[in-house]
Amino acid sequence: MSVKYKRVILKISGEALSGSAGYGIDFETVNLIADQIKEVKEMGIQIGIVIGGGNIWRGREGIGMDRTTADHMGMLATVINSLALQDALERRGVETRVQTAIEMRQIAEPYIRRRAIRHLEKGRVVIFAAGTGNPFFSTDTTASLRAAEIDAEVILLAKKVDGVYDKDPMKFKDAIKFDKLTYLDVLNKGLGVMDSTATSLCMDNNIPIIVFNLTVPGNIKNVIMGQKIGTIVKEG
Repeated sequence: MSVKYKRVILKISGEALSGSAGYGIDFETVNLIADQIKEVKEMGIQIGIVIGGGNIWRGREGIGMDRTTADHMGMLATVINSLALQDALERRGVETRVQTAIEMRQIAEPYIRRRAIRHLEKGRVVIFAAGTGNPFFSTDTTASLRAAEIDAEVILLAKKVDGVYDKDPMKFKDAIKFDKLTYLDVLNKGLGVMDSTATSLCMDNNIPIIVFNLTVPGNIKNVIMGQKIGTIVKEG
């Protein structure tokens, strides 16, 4: 079976874990995501995962709060999501490690780059939790940073929509989908694929980003096999 990518970062939004509820963790959805990850892992793909925390807490929701405190709360939300996905994967026989950017040794390993790469080489899935460990940085930036650190070939940006549009396709029926974009297109047009810091980091390290619909079964596998799904962002 021919695959295009051997080592990937899968970025999953926190909202994706909430299913139709829009808040919290929908375990049916988590199980469906875990099934897809298991399928890809059994193909010999090395998978690192970054999950957002927006289904539980967003730093910007803390109106009047100190921004650093609000962001730390968001980091903890990503740990909760990571543990939920780890549990779902391990119940399927997929050996998984959670590594956190903020130390919490009773719960997960601290993030150590060389250890993460060794886990991947041994066929384990590694979930990178607690963001970068710093306030003012999103989990998009975490995905870009970890991808650069572990030499991932691509970032798979899993969304609830099937690519990048010129405007919100949920609100505008005439929204136009892009098949290909450059990093500068994303930055100059403010398309919101990833935040500007994350996009710039990918551009500096020439890491392609593929935006695709996570809710379609088999899509993670299809993207890794090189099928033209969603929108790819890369150097022109």
